[in-house]
Amino acid sequence: MRLNKYLSSVGYCSRREADRLIENREIEINGVTSELGQMVEEGDVVTHKGKPVKGADAPVILLFNKPKGIVCTAEKREKKNIIDFINYPVRVYNVGRLDKNSRGLILLTNQGDLVNALNKASNYHEKEYVVKVDHVVTDEFITHMSEGIYLKELDVTTRPCKVWKSKYNEFHIILTQGLNRQIRRMCQEEGYYVHDLRRIRIMNLSIDGIEEGKYRKITPEEEKKLKSDIGLI
Repeated sequence: MRLNKYLSSVGYCSRREADRLIENREIEINGVTSELGQMVEEGDVVTHKGKPVKGADAPVILLFNKPKGIVCTAEKREKKNIIDFINYPVRVYNVGRLDKNSRGLILLTNQGDLVNALNKASNYHEKEYVVKVDHVVTDEFITHMSEGIYLKELDVTTRPCKVWKSKYNEFHIILTQGLNRQIRRMCQEEGYYVHDLRRIRIMNLSIDGIEEGKYRKITPEEEKKLKSDIGLI
């Protein structure tokens, strides 16, 4: 098994994080610094900074209502990182991101395969947001947003999506991709400024009932549906 897949499968970190650790020469196999693409054989001892990589804790998936100001990173140098804020007793890491000034639903887990499956934008997983902007939401704006916006900074046109007006300066949008600061960039191209952006749903998982800054564990029914939809069961 490839080293990055091994670290993910035992719940130590995601494959992306594993690649970063390997590139930083922090992972060793049998006392020898590892390389990207290296294989792990049965009986090998894998260590991170000299400490053995242990098997997974009990699987956990958390639904967290992120406040503004919290940064979706495990980097300790970031004082407001999401991992320290939650302070969960088992090592978890966030699935995807919300930018610092956005709020709402984000998943955290210690299941590497789940992270990898959800991070594949090609799977068209729905994510729903409520967005408040600086002036009136027009029919023209809704049409342009739903048909796709060309983002100059990223040189890409966004996928067609569902958009509807909910208040004079507020709209809902359901995305199936996760470009960097996508909604803010889309609004900017249309001459709008985002005052508030909140994610309220990821696939079958809703933020309803979760107080801002709090989290809860996923229910067995929610987990079964989620994993079925992404092909893990």
